[in-house]
Amino acid sequence: MADPLAPLVDLAGVREALASARDRADAAMRHRALRRQGGQVAAEVSLRSAVASAALEGYAYEREAVRAGTVTDPVVQGALRVAGALGGLAERWPRAPRQVLAKVHVLAARDVVDEGSLGRPDAPGPRLDALMDLVAGGTRVSPLVVAAVVHGELLALRPFAGPSGVVARAAARLTLIASGFDPRGLLAVEVGHLARDPEYVGAANAFATGTPDGLRAWLRHYTQAVEVAAVELEDAASATVA
Repeated sequence: MADPLAPLVDLAGVREALASARDRADAAMRHRALRRQGGQVAAEVSLRSAVASAALEGYAYEREAVRAGTVTDPVVQGALRVAGALGGLAERWPRAPRQVLAKVHVLAARDVVDEGSLGRPDAPGPRLDALMDLVAGGTRVSPLVVAAVVHGELLALRPFAGPSGVVARAAARLTLIASGFDPRGLLAVEVGHLARDPEYVGAANAFATGTPDGLRAWLRHYTQAVEVAAVELEDAASATVA
């Protein structure tokens, strides 16, 4: 059976963008601080990713205020819970993506939506099922392509009530971690999306059209966001040895 995502790699400029993002991420992960202060760097990346994801959802706060614990906004707190849980959920993601996605929503939307809606998609259907099948091994393309598709599809479907964008961004990160592209969860791709907002919104809307141009625009945006995340990783790592 043909790989359903294989044609995406052949879209104009996508293969080159994937290679560039891969090289940039690999270079960032060789930063010397990660050898001795990897845990400290990972904690900083987790904070930055959560703050950026909440901002993309419309709840922007200064990073230092969040670090200090003075921000009690439930969307920010949910993003922090999600960011902190990714490492523990990644192993289960390819094996039980539906259950993991539900858990991510519970973490993200607690105190935002009513308890009966937590972990329950509003409109489960064949498109969400097909996406979960891809996560469970239905494709062999680059993890970057899979993560971008997971992200774009969940943004388009918005299957959960409340901060569904936080869920979509976390699912993409889980794909990168579980695939081994970013095994330690050090790439705060959310920071890359925020740095390129409103391109993020425009590219996501383009992806939702399903046209070749729309898909290409989203994939190019996603790979560029990964490159920004690599720069952010180097910044976080350098800060630990400054």
